[in-house]
Amino acid sequence: MTTFIVHTIPGSPFARAVGATLEEKGAQWQMAPVVPGKHKEEPHLSRHPFGRMPVLEHDGFLLYETQAILRYLDRILPGPALTPCAPRAAARMDQVMNISDWYLFPGCANVIVFQRVIGPRLLGLTPNEAAIAEAMPRAHLVFDELSHLLGDQPYFAGDALSLADLHLGPQIDFFAFTPEWKALTVKIPNLVAWLARLNARPSMQATSWENIAAKAA
Repeated sequence: MTTFIVHTIPGSPFARAVGATLEEKGAQWQMAPVVPGKHKEEPHLSRHPFGRMPVLEHDGFLLYETQAILRYLDRILPGPALTPCAPRAAARMDQVMNISDWYLFPGCANVIVFQRVIGPRLLGLTPNEAAIAEAMPRAHLVFDELSHLLGDQPYFAGDALSLADLHLGPQIDFFAFTPEWKALTVKIPNLVAWLARLNARPSMQATSWENIAAKAA
């Protein structure tokens, strides 16, 4: 059976999206850990010229950009389809994935999550409270819009899990470990319920911070 290799710094939410998708598909995969701070150096730059994570390796084929990886896996692997057939549902999936990449991560997760979780855990940094406070209005806007798009559906593209949930979930899950989580979600319980529903899935449990750390060891 083919084994997929995910090159990444352990704990990356983008890599978790890839791992969770592989788990949903029942595929065999392993992690090739990239040392924090070494992602802008060789040999990782040979895999990803922009020095980011993750990179998927599959039978000699290297692919970077998380959305491209997720769509590739959904196309080639059997198991439950993670892209809706209905055009509007598929469009909503695409929209949410782009919100995650263009509005949630830059200016929100890469500030709040980095200052509260990544920096202290991996680099021993003290949170920059001013930077967090500056990022909160943007985070409120993104969270409120995601809540609006989710509505009363169980998942972002409707009744069934899609790539949108697997792409967005690891980003949102990190916020739940921050003091800002309550303020961001107090008026949008549907997003909290969605995250709980997602985290109950074996794919998300298998790719939790603790389990990924064990997998990388």
